Amino acid sequence: MSKLETIISSNRNFVRPNAFPPLPKSPKKQIAIFTCMDTRLVDFLEPAMGLKRGEAKVIKNAGNTIVDPMSGAVIRSLVAGIFMLGVEEIFVIGHRDCGMAEIDADLVKSDMIRRGISPDVIDIHVPDLKQWLGIFSHPVENIERVVKILRHNPLIPKDVPVHGLLFCPNDGHLDTVVNGYTLESFSAGLLAEQPEAHGSGNCCL
Repeated sequence: MSKLETIISSNRNFVRPNAFPPLPKSPKKQIAIFTCMDTRLVDFLEPAMGLKRGEAKVIKNAGNTIVDPMSGAVIRSLVAGIFMLGVEEIFVIGHRDCGMAEIDADLVKSDMIRRGISPDVIDIHVPDLKQWLGIFSHPVENIERVVKILRHNPLIPKDVPVHGLLFCPNDGHLDTVVNGYTLESFSAGLLAEQPEAHGSGNCCL
């Protein structure tokens, strides 16, 4: 079976009439989460935060980065969440061992060309591929940067706290990078932290 056929088949086995009670569109806990699309976070991050279906708006992209601080999809989704769906707080959640840290943009470009993407198209539309991809050197620094962008965005009300958290995709541990209530930053300690800090040594930066 193809991937599509496998998914449709699984869906047919999943659906049960009246098994799932209808939920409101607005998040029950009035929060929005902006996080990474890493597959290790699926069915893991929300339970680690004590969240269930219907309780939070979740926005994802590669590396939870913002490359367009005014008109990009992330800002549009957060603004819609705040003004249309009752979001009261924002949680920016990066994670340890993020694949977007230190990606080689030149290798990505070479692979794009090898797969048939015209070099001219790349040069015209994304001349700064590294910036467009949102590549960063450290997930903690990226979390701080994104929190700052959101906090100073003129489209987001000042009464919406923006928190920054660092998630471990191996054991589910959360660390506070930025407290959105006090604006206190804990990034210095996390940047200096050794990989063994959480006991097993499995959750590395």
